[in-house]
Amino acid sequence: MNASDKGSASEPVHFELSDEERKLLWQGLGQWGGLADLTDAMAVAMGFASTADFFEEEKRLSAALKEKAALPPADWRRILLATEIVFASDIVGAGYLWQTVTGLDDESTLGVLRRLQHRFPASLR
Repeated sequence: MNASDKGSASEPVHFELSDEERKLLWQGLGQWGGLADLTDAMAVAMGFASTADFFEEEKRLSAALKEKAALPPADWRRILLATEIVFASDIVGAGYLWQTVTGLDDESTLGVLRRLQHRFPASLR
């Protein structure tokens, strides 16, 4: 999918993601269960009902990423935002320990993240 694709706001959307892109998003969700300090306020800011809701949804979203499944735009938005925050923030995310906990270096991660930001349509943001 690219920025010109249209669809309803709740209709599942399939993105052809590279293995590198998929791994980054999977790590972006998974790291909230590690060093990241997820509060209810942060979970709500990312589009989840609560911390408990995030961890319940994380299972489903991570499985969907592995299965290369289509997801509604709201889910893609939450996955991308969770990844952006956990990567960049040293206050609530993995921050400077990102490479240590994921094995993904900052430079490569930022490049993949920027590619994803560019590819995801504005309607997802």
